Amino acid sequence: MVVFWSAQAFAREDTVASGRPGVQEQTTPQRVLVLSIPARKLAVREGGRLLKVYDVAVGKASTPSPTGKMKIINKVVDPTYYHKGEVVRPGKSNPLGNRWMGLSAQGYGIHGTNEQTSVGKAASHGCIRMRKRDVEELFTLVRVGDVVVIRGERGRKPAEIFAGRTAPAQSAPAPSTRRAPDPSLAEWAATAEEF
Repeated sequence: MVVFWSAQAFAREDTVASGRPGVQEQTTPQRVLVLSIPARKLAVREGGRLLKVYDVAVGKASTPSPTGKMKIINKVVDPTYYHKGEVVRPGKSNPLGNRWMGLSAQGYGIHGTNEQTSVGKAASHGCIRMRKRDVEELFTLVRVGDVVVIRGERGRKPAEIFAGRTAPAQSAPAPSTRRAPDPSLAEWAATAEEF
């Protein structure tokens, strides 16, 4: 595994890093993120309801994204990128964008990107990339301790995870501009598996 950024070195497992070390966040799992590698989509669910669906970039064939059940262990605003001796400070050239949500699969996370056109493709070193506006919104929706399920293959159980419509705006602290559900959601639902 290639570790290109170790959030563990800069933030405790149960913290949000924002330039103020040790900022604590509630660790009670509230939401579940379900990611389909084949569909390159990430869904946010709460209490069995679908709140939001995002397009994402996943790992390329030579550096695949991890699969399985994990959790968010930390959140970092304006992360610094470290990879093979390279250090990129926060800013427009940072491959992590302006948000990082570290996963319990060490070295992997959900983050922004400085390559917005890579979203929707298998293009990363294994992490999950998101568009700037999407990663900023997701960052406000999730908490340290929330469960993340990454599915690498098409599942047997259709529609239960992704079927339905996004929840009304009051159910999630998200910006008022919400995208309509993807019309291909029914097809993507078939890729989900019970977790």
